[in-house]
Amino acid sequence: MKSNKSTVKAMPRKAAGGAAGQPIAPLVKQILECLGEDTGREGLARTPERVERALQFLTSGYEMDVNKVVNGALFAVKYDQMVIMKDIEFFSMCEHHMLPFFGKVHVAYIPRNRVIGLSKLPRLVDVFARRLQIQERMTQQIAQTIQELINPVGVGVICEARHFCMMMRGVEKQHSGAVTSAMLGAFRNRKETRDEFLALANTPAGR
Repeated sequence: MKSNKSTVKAMPRKAAGGAAGQPIAPLVKQILECLGEDTGREGLARTPERVERALQFLTSGYEMDVNKVVNGALFAVKYDQMVIMKDIEFFSMCEHHMLPFFGKVHVAYIPRNRVIGLSKLPRLVDVFARRLQIQERMTQQIAQTIQELINPVGVGVICEARHFCMMMRGVEKQHSGAVTSAMLGAFRNRKETRDEFLALANTPAGR
């Protein structure tokens, strides 16, 4: 399987405020006016600036560098059993409607000769969640990044999410969720490994 390294590189913005350095807040104000709002009223007076700061935070993953996030927390260990971290919460924004989707990610890998510091796995999830995304691509990016960082025997990632673009508009289904997975190496090639991960991912925490 070819490695798609382009999916895990940082994607810096063209400039701090937006394309060509253009600030976002005036554009937000224009959108509000196009919606028929009075941008001078008290409740909206500072909304454009708040939206700009919120968008900068919610898309900060473009500027995150995977190597800096991991910060050398890769350790040589003689351990050949599955490492799994469950229920990593994430919040992202759908690239089609710029509405939130959110949920949890389960990550597992079987080390070959190195492991990743456990606190770094949620940070890796944030690298890709804090971008305009689709759930399928985000799931694959997380798995591929772990594969490239430590070359494990295999990697498995499961993402469970609910999408506001389905809940608030369109089909307006409030209780529908989407589940995506990315299985690399042993998780793809060995049914027993994949089944073990799926069973552990579905076991309530603390049991």
